[in-house]
Amino acid sequence: MNSNKNTLQKKLLPRHISFMAMGGVIGTGIFKGSAETVSVAGPGVVLSYILAGLLLLVVMGAIAEMATVYPGLNMKDFIRKAFGERLSFVVGWLYCFMWLAVCVIEVIAAGSFLQFWLPDVPLWVLSLASAGFILAINMMSVGGYGEFEFWLAGIKIAMIIVFIVLGACILFGILPGASASWSHNFTAYGGFFPNGWTAIFPALLIVMFSYGGSELIGLTLSEAQDAEKVLPKVVKSFILRVVLFYTLPILIICGLIPWNSLNEHTSPFVQVLTSAGLQGSAHLMNFILITAVLSAANSGIYGATRMLHSMATDGEAPSGLARLSSKGIPVNSLKLCAVVLILGSMIAYVAQDNVFRLLMAVPGFVVLLVWISILLSEWKLRKTYPTKPGFTVWGYPYITILTVICLSVIAVLFLFDEQNRISIGVCLAIMLVLFIWSFIRFKPNRGR
Repeated sequence: MNSNKNTLQKKLLPRHISFMAMGGVIGTGIFKGSAETVSVAGPGVVLSYILAGLLLLVVMGAIAEMATVYPGLNMKDFIRKAFGERLSFVVGWLYCFMWLAVCVIEVIAAGSFLQFWLPDVPLWVLSLASAGFILAINMMSVGGYGEFEFWLAGIKIAMIIVFIVLGACILFGILPGASASWSHNFTAYGGFFPNGWTAIFPALLIVMFSYGGSELIGLTLSEAQDAEKVLPKVVKSFILRVVLFYTLPILIICGLIPWNSLNEHTSPFVQVLTSAGLQGSAHLMNFILITAVLSAANSGIYGATRMLHSMATDGEAPSGLARLSSKGIPVNSLKLCAVVLILGSMIAYVAQDNVFRLLMAVPGFVVLLVWISILLSEWKLRKTYPTKPGFTVWGYPYITILTVICLSVIAVLFLFDEQNRISIGVCLAIMLVLFIWSFIRFKPNRGR
């Protein structure tokens, strides 16, 4: 089993790893979903993104710390080493379920965006075409995949940077467009916290969906060159970029447009570009949105296939899922993901709106559970490290425990959110089945 696992090709460079993780994070959550977070907390929602970014920093730090002690292992291996095969089994399958749900959402979204240019083509055809495109990319060698995702994610990152610069120039009067002082929209319409400062906490439920996917770095360890050395540096720069790429655009948007006039059915980026008089902004933004959702789906398929491969090599999934192609790709895991992606697209053909409502809250809730598992693994393993870590989480164990408590509170808020009851109910039902299955599959007397 271990020899099979080690045949994954170590061809991912630091820039590949960083952009792959950002590809999973920077998607519809910022380009379209930011309107929803602003409607909950107003301009003050930037504090929600900063708070979530601080929690994410601790999680990523824990992954980097364990990677320096256990080179060659990924985040699921850390959970298995700390708590055994049962929890590893449950978390692994939940994580696969989360990414496949995200991928179904993203390819359907890509199809709907493509209809802007091809209105006469059925949605299911465009969604299937998007799914086929993503699956073809994942058939590349890991080096080719990393390079392709680097440029795919780079397009939307470049768009955000251009937006920040252009918006700041308008906001501060360097370019025409702003009709009042730069601070007007932050102080008018109820102020910076129009719904009270406590509104930043309900907004966290949406923000967690946006930040989900950052932990994907923890699955690249088996295919990264010198992961234990480069990961701490990647984590530090990655966190700063993610927080800035979310907070700065939202500040620009709220500075140029009153927060209560944002249309949740239209991208805030489009509204700002339109107000700036940029011709063809709708076409430009549609292109960016397509690359954003395809990049997120691309990262999702990578995450699901590598998790399935890791589970198969550890006896937590059918052994056939560990089979690799000549290019080092988990080919059977990719086939399974392809079946789910195609079926998801076809189900959406029948009931698109219902599928969206059912799946949207899944990633945020599952990500919380995965992050908590990673932190608890670091907390338990720290006492038994075989070697001194080359990188340590700041303020351990207090920061780690505080982060676990915060993430747990947010998870409880998910449970009591009426809009998410169906989705969370599905998650809890799947968790119950997985726990029962784990006790049947891994019996104490098997000496595993």
